[in-house]
Amino acid sequence: MMVTRETMKDWVIAALKYHGGKAWPKDVAQYIWENYEAKLRLSGSMLWTWQYDARWAAQILRNEGILKPVNRRTDLPWELLNQ
Repeated sequence: MMVTRETMKDWVIAALKYHGGKAWPKDVAQYIWENYEAKLRLSGSMLWTWQYDARWAAQILRNEGILKPVNRRTDLPWELLNQ
């Protein structure tokens, strides 16, 4: 399986579900690393950009109505809209 930005959307959702639907970005990143490290290491350049790509995925998920909007605030956790 090739890791892409689209894959990252699924991983962000999986991390949020694991944390009960809401988590801070650092906790999402920790979940992704602990569960998908091997895939990231084999992903080529995504190994170096995956945390940026996770934030990109969260924004796309907000745009798609899957995550609650944060309106540029950095003091709110990422949260699934419909848990």
